Amino acid sequence: MTDLNALKYSEEHEWVALDSSTGSATQLATIGITDFAADALGDIVFVELPEVGTELSRGDVFGEAESTKSVSELYAPVAGTVVEINDAVVDDPALLNSSPFEDAWLIKVGVADGALDGLLDRDGYVAITEA
Repeated sequence: MTDLNALKYSEEHEWVALDSSTGSATQLATIGITDFAADALGDIVFVELPEVGTELSRGDVFGEAESTKSVSELYAPVAGTVVEINDAVVDDPALLNSSPFEDAWLIKVGVADGALDGLLDRDGYVAITEA
């Protein structure tokens, strides 16, 4: 089980896990959507993700998730270069409903130091979802 307190969150309902053990100045940020977002969308039936090599700025739309109820854009919580996408989620979008914090990560992005500045901790994120 993922430690939800170790993640950072955006107000647009994305989560970020930082892996600083890459051994270089660039760190790897794994990005997904929260269980709150997955629940709000309902049964997710389609996911579109960017190509590897795509440059993202914080706040950029990097894809979309379509459910039986609506379509939601996915926003980059950090700036960087997409280095990997999760093909399993593209093949089986329902993973976002069943495993949003483990199996259903969306993209991995190479980021610089300080990339998570300004994102919410778990308590801050819970506070905005309860408002």
